[in-house]
Amino acid sequence: MASGKASKAAASPVIGVAVSGACGKMGERILAVLAGEGGMRLVSAIERAGHPAIGRDVGEALGGRPVGVKLETGLTRKADVLIDFSSAEAAEARAAECAKLGTALLVGTTALKPESRKAIEGAGKRIPVCVTSNVSLGANLMFRLAAEAAKVLGDAYDVEIVEAHHRLKKDAPSGTALTLAQRVAGALGRDFEKERRDGRRGDVGARTPTEIGMHAVRAGDVVGEHTVWFAGLGERIEITHRASTRDTFARGAVRAAAWLARAKPGIHTIEVALGLSPG
Repeated sequence: MASGKASKAAASPVIGVAVSGACGKMGERILAVLAGEGGMRLVSAIERAGHPAIGRDVGEALGGRPVGVKLETGLTRKADVLIDFSSAEAAEARAAECAKLGTALLVGTTALKPESRKAIEGAGKRIPVCVTSNVSLGANLMFRLAAEAAKVLGDAYDVEIVEAHHRLKKDAPSGTALTLAQRVAGALGRDFEKERRDGRRGDVGARTPTEIGMHAVRAGDVVGEHTVWFAGLGERIEITHRASTRDTFARGAVRAAAWLARAKPGIHTIEVALGLSPG
């Protein structure tokens, strides 16, 4: 028998995760997914100043068992990565805190103003940063498929995008719809801001060959649906992504955060973080 101790592979360190917007719809589902991840643990939960649950255990605040993490109004201790689904203003503040503490940052908050996005991406000089309109693996695959379809079909097919979300969503079109339209416009060599048409009303005239229509539906509890039409003469091709649960996004966010926690400082794409593209 060979002598000596058997070598053991060093266990990977547990990834410490902070969640901003922890009591929101997405924050709650991210916490639920994290609870089932053996290699990750919640170390910080953040909510807006004035939130009634500040200072309470976040698990109890959400109606469950205590998890040993109290709600705070900012990131006060280093985490390996922070996942943000809050607001544009809060995301900008979290970026500054992450840069100071050396915490990687994943921002899934939509409707960011250019100045907020610039400030957040500026943190990429010091930490790994990913800003995305959608953390779902399926939605990001849809972006790729739609761009490929646009390249093949070209200008002979009209492009229209229809998205649907729950009645409480504030921004329209959705960030995902905008990303989808931008990818298609890029594949077609079009200036999206020049060619976009957000809904139509009244005598707007015949459709121009290069415009890209954007249509938003707000109803009930729809989690998220996006369809891009490529309509030609005699046929129509549709590419659709439907999310039936927010857990789809929560799982994508946790997956991307795990990759980002070990990435180098800089601006990273969600495709790379999800494993859809090589880093």
